[in-house]
Amino acid sequence: MPRHAVERLGTVTHLSILDETGAVDKALEPDIPETDLLEMHRAMLYGRCFDERMLKLQRQGRIGTFAPIKGQEAAQIGAAAHLRPSDWLVPSFREIAAQIWRGAKPRDIWLFAAGYNEGVAIPEDARDLPLCVPVATQLLHAAGVAYATKYRGEDDIVMTFHGDGATSEGDFHEALNFSGVLDLPVVFVCQNNQWAISLPLAKQTRSKTIAQKAVAYGIPGLRVDGNDILAVWVAAKEAVDRARNEQIPTLLECVTYRMEVHTTADDPTRYRTEDDVAPWRKRDPISRFETYLKAKGLIDDKTLKGMRETFRDALKHDWQETQERIEELDAGDPMGIFDALYAQDYPHITEQKAYFRERLKRERAHG
Repeated sequence: MPRHAVERLGTVTHLSILDETGAVDKALEPDIPETDLLEMHRAMLYGRCFDERMLKLQRQGRIGTFAPIKGQEAAQIGAAAHLRPSDWLVPSFREIAAQIWRGAKPRDIWLFAAGYNEGVAIPEDARDLPLCVPVATQLLHAAGVAYATKYRGEDDIVMTFHGDGATSEGDFHEALNFSGVLDLPVVFVCQNNQWAISLPLAKQTRSKTIAQKAVAYGIPGLRVDGNDILAVWVAAKEAVDRARNEQIPTLLECVTYRMEVHTTADDPTRYRTEDDVAPWRKRDPISRFETYLKAKGLIDDKTLKGMRETFRDALKHDWQETQERIEELDAGDPMGIFDALYAQDYPHITEQKAYFRERLKRERAHG
């Protein structure tokens, strides 16, 4: 028998609404209420100010390493803006803006970065998982949560974030396959920032897009300009509505750029040049969005200056609050490290407790 086509594979579309200068394609401009536009801008700008403050704290040795979000604010806020409080957010390790949008407090983020697990305690009524450092493992968690919501007959959806590097992990493919086969209400948001630490996208995959990987699993794949908040908003709305109303997962690729270090333990000058970064600085998602908002008469330079000053003052106060909490935790009983491990004691835990208790006594006796 001669060869014949089994199935016509789907196409992957690329969406862009705001160009690099902030000019809008009127034919594609979404009808977003002005209050929502301003709220998204506020979240993006606050996320940038928070990121800058966090970087200073790390350089001063006050907190540990973390992954900056500079340049990726639109990809996070434009997507998370469609989540209801009852929906689930499953982040990786570079979603600070999305986490704050969902209600995370600066104090808790800084507490965790300073080495205190109390910073990632999940409130009883929250549906936000803690950040996940192991690459792509959170995608399986998201698929599992989506399976549970469907099993319970709820109409809540799950949104999970990952980077381009995660697409080379088996967990990514397992999660997409599981979600596609079982028709799970989950949106996979890939922040394609061009780098998996020092590995460029060209050495990560031969695929022309990451979105096209969705085709193999029989689910929709969309590609958007990840620095264009309007394009992300439109694509994410489509994906969220599909998940909620049709129980169909989506892979949403947001093409953006990691403008800062991978983490504060990284030195990007060893593998990329300023010439690599410069074109993307011109595509900054915040300045692009601000140009659009100014053209609509919603903000001006005076307002923006005032917002930045307000955010920076508030963050100073938040850091003082964080320091007070750290002092409280340091004054607590070190035996508390065992409290969150098991619901009950087991022989090996009892043995470890006894050893640790005696060690503390000896150390205190010797000053």
